[in-house]
Amino acid sequence: MTQQTSSDRSRATPRAAEIVREYGPFAGVDKIGGVTHDGRNVWVAAGARLLAFDPASGEPTRTLDCAADAGTAFDGTHLYQIAEARIDKIDPATGQVLASIPAPGGGGDSGLTWAEGSLWVGQYRDRKIHQIDPATGAVIRSIESNRFVTGVTWVDGELWHATWEGDESELRRIDPADGTVLERLEMPPGAGVSGLESDGGELFYCGGGSSGKVRTVRRPKATA
Repeated sequence: MTQQTSSDRSRATPRAAEIVREYGPFAGVDKIGGVTHDGRNVWVAAGARLLAFDPASGEPTRTLDCAADAGTAFDGTHLYQIAEARIDKIDPATGQVLASIPAPGGGGDSGLTWAEGSLWVGQYRDRKIHQIDPATGAVIRSIESNRFVTGVTWVDGELWHATWEGDESELRRIDPADGTVLERLEMPPGAGVSGLESDGGELFYCGGGSSGKVRTVRRPKATA
């Protein structure tokens, strides 16, 4: 395992996040702990179930009864869900748990995403992002942040993570080699981000914690 260490180095001047749309709150959902996108539906972790909704209409489309208290990911076929100290691999057609691996934070884990054949896991209070083997849970490498990590996503080779401390929340693009902060998008006060996923294009889906909402934020255009 290798580890990249981050300091307070930053090449980023914060700017306001552009919130495009809000979804929810959804009936029976008191808190959102993770978000992912399967190319058609947005899935949210809602404690004792996973809820899918259509991002065009905002209407719920499916629910799966399963432990879902933190980050969620989709690998193109299966859902992955943090459930306390483990990560479950789930059949999205049936909700069946096909396999489980230990979560690297042992219950202190937050964001989850799939990229480069690996799972990437945010470890909340330890301010780390781990790349792990999806079959075994073994940590391949770790990147340190200087903020609590509440969501993580990759898009077009960019690594982004969400932060939430007190009343302040941001989306941050960081250098995956050393954790240097390259871009910062500030959410409005009180609009915390509890889960983060890209739609693969110009939008981020952001879980809203106890608000029960999902907010979409416009992803900045890449700069040279």
